[in-house]
Amino acid sequence: MLIGDVARRSGVSARMLRHYESLGLVRPTGRTGSGYREYSDEDIRRIFHIESLRSLGLSLREVGRALDDPGFAPAELVADLARRTRERIAAETELLTRLRRIDAAGPAGWEDVLRTVALLQALGSNDADARQRAALSTSEETSLPVEALVEAVLDESDPNVAGALRWALARTDGDAPALLAEGLDSPTAEVRERAVRSLAELPDDEATTALLRDALAHPDATVRRHAAVALGARGAADTVPVLVDMVVGETGRTDETEGTEGAEGAVGTNDVDAADTLSALADDPVLADRIAGALVDRLSHATTGTPARRRLTQALADIPGPTASRALEALSHDEDPAVALTARYVLELRAGR
Repeated sequence: MLIGDVARRSGVSARMLRHYESLGLVRPTGRTGSGYREYSDEDIRRIFHIESLRSLGLSLREVGRALDDPGFAPAELVADLARRTRERIAAETELLTRLRRIDAAGPAGWEDVLRTVALLQALGSNDADARQRAALSTSEETSLPVEALVEAVLDESDPNVAGALRWALARTDGDAPALLAEGLDSPTAEVRERAVRSLAELPDDEATTALLRDALAHPDATVRRHAAVALGARGAADTVPVLVDMVVGETGRTDETEGTEGAEGAVGTNDVDAADTLSALADDPVLADRIAGALVDRLSHATTGTPARRRLTQALADIPGPTASRALEALSHDEDPAVALTARYVLELRAGR
């Protein structure tokens, strides 16, 4: 079969067939009387073998070794090809992500593209100061894509950088709540906490509030605590039970991963934040009575230890109304000197108002 016929039937161009011949990969076994190359069936079979191996990503040199070296073992080469392919896919995926983020920033010109690329590079820097500057550089003219900000805030361990990222995220529009919601389902406790803290600092809208309400029933106690404080600050009365639990120091752990938090829950986790939130909610007289009742109820539990009783007394100090005052009067005679002293001091302050 002549080279033109082989090219048509195999899909390999005549030029490439000549290149294969120059490399010694395939040589026509015959010549016509006029001197034209003539390929045998075996030659054509070898051409198809070459193309098959090339489709796996082998170089022409590797193809030659595979076909001509009787001792050639494919396993090592195939494993290496798999590794190179994974690396190439990862690089291409990273490039695709970068391009999507630049497109999401809505660049009006190449200056905008270059500015966004520089910000994205700074956001991925190993230097915490560079990451913080990138987050704080967000403005109406220069913005970071929401997806990039969410990914950064969920990965960030530096508290200063994390604060800047949450600030930048709160200034964005769009998909931030939905993207952060994915972080709440992370298997990593730190990521879940970063997600709920970021949600708590987003503007008060329907989507954010709904996610925070869902978080009140989250199996991770840390998520529940941050959600309760955020919702309580927005006036949500149904956060009172969780906030009282926080004052007491009970976290209701149901997630094994929360065991890494150590004894923090036993001595009151975020109890000051919880007490402050309860105090703000108590501006409503009806709710003030309900909050005072919940705190008093926990004081009466036999399982409530001394440190928790002291925190409950301190929380009652900031709750107005007769229920809280009666409870403080009773506590002023408590057998725990610290509880009694706190209650008497608060009653004196109230009497002087």
